[in-house]
Amino acid sequence: MKNTFKVTATAYNSLASQTNSNPNITAFGDSLKPGLRYIAVSRDLIDSGLVHNTKVKLQGFDSLYIVKDKMNRRYRKRIDIYMGTDVKKAKKWGKKKLKIEYCIQPNNSITN
Repeated sequence: MKNTFKVTATAYNSLASQTNSNPNITAFGDSLKPGLRYIAVSRDLIDSGLVHNTKVKLQGFDSLYIVKDKMNRRYRKRIDIYMGTDVKKAKKWGKKKLKIEYCIQPNNSITN
């Protein structure tokens, strides 16, 4: 089943000032390194089937991104695009509304 959502998209970097004391490890336990096409998702989207390792098409991007991180519980209908350590690129991206598409796999667990 294909799902489409309009979300607020921001960007983040693997820096302690933006994440925590171990900025290269995601909330799911995956390792981050510049160049990877990863996103963090708000927890309401996880509840909608956008679970760990789901491939996501982002409006305006040619490549697929993979869900590898989850955001603070205070965010809703939001994704954070991983931009390595390039703070200027992340700030230039800013905050945008865009459409995302993904397929729910029958074996995806929604308990993440």
